[in-house]
Amino acid sequence: MVLVLDNRERLKQLRDKLANVQPPMASLVAIGKDETPLAEVVRLDPAAARKARQRSMARWLIPFGFMAGLTFTYITDLDTFAYFGEWSQHLIGALLGLGSGWMGSFAAAASVNSEEDDRIRSLRNRLEEGNWLLLVETLDGVEMPWTTLQQGRPKAVVRLGES
Repeated sequence: MVLVLDNRERLKQLRDKLANVQPPMASLVAIGKDETPLAEVVRLDPAAARKARQRSMARWLIPFGFMAGLTFTYITDLDTFAYFGEWSQHLIGALLGLGSGWMGSFAAAASVNSEEDDRIRSLRNRLEEGNWLLLVETLDGVEMPWTTLQQGRPKAVVRLGES
């Protein structure tokens, strides 16, 4: 969750209050002028999210592509790589399928435009307007300290994913 604040003093006060909350926060990062630059916060980087999606897609597309390439060469009986021998041509077909799965993982990851990317874009716009951001994440199963958050009088509260 990201809080948008228009006053740096309130940002500091809220960050200090949240730092003392028990159980402690999983993540508490102040972002803005004279604070942590946005480029250093991985959670708010769409390129890092796209890279994670690509890796996730590659985990199943690469083996699927390998098996699809191998199956295709057996089913079609094409002699495209006959020069290398019967066994090798099936292996080459499987490797080409593997490569296709790897390339497909990049295409699939790049084609997904998540709702979270739109939220991050709006947060970037808020930063450019001269506001500060406070990224707050709790440990799994721990309730967000809503009363403490409201004491900081944020301009906006933006939820990211399941946080």
